[in-house]
Amino acid sequence: MISAFNLTSSQFAKDRDDVVARAFDAGVNGLLITGTNLRESQQAQKLARQYSSCWSTAGVHPHDSSQWQAATEEAIIELAAQPEVVAIGECGLDFNRNFSTPEEQERAFVAQLRIAADLNMPVFMHCRDAHERFMTLLEPWLDKLPGAVLHCFTGTREEMQACVAHGIYIGITGWVCDERRGLSCGNFCR
Repeated sequence: MISAFNLTSSQFAKDRDDVVARAFDAGVNGLLITGTNLRESQQAQKLARQYSSCWSTAGVHPHDSSQWQAATEEAIIELAAQPEVVAIGECGLDFNRNFSTPEEQERAFVAQLRIAADLNMPVFMHCRDAHERFMTLLEPWLDKLPGAVLHCFTGTREEMQACVAHGIYIGITGWVCDERRGLSCGNFCR
């Protein structure tokens, strides 16, 4: 099993080595360290280089899409050339809290889909409360991408079925155990 997580988070600063060791002791075969903005993507790549059986993504999360500019795109492309970087993302849409405007999110998402297609890399994606628009933007790119993962799926059964029908892999996280938010998803993932 390969697990993806935000190892760049400051919550792991004191015991990052132990977290990685515990993951492998628990049977995880590899770790995908997620980049959620340019700085964290750079940090994720360095961490992936530091630990064996670890890889990283390079991208900008919808929450940070307001930071997307030409220099960001160039830096993501440069970072994607590193051998530890195996996917573009975490990119996508999150209309739940809109830390970045929907327009900023869409611009950054499409730019990252284009980068992934141009570099023949899979995408590592995020979608929350934006399924219809997410699929509208993603569908034209799917035949140009070698793979697509929707990380931390939080949608409905129908949305999951639509994603799977398009060949998108679904990532399920501890979110499904959250009594306030994830139980319906947990029920249909069984």
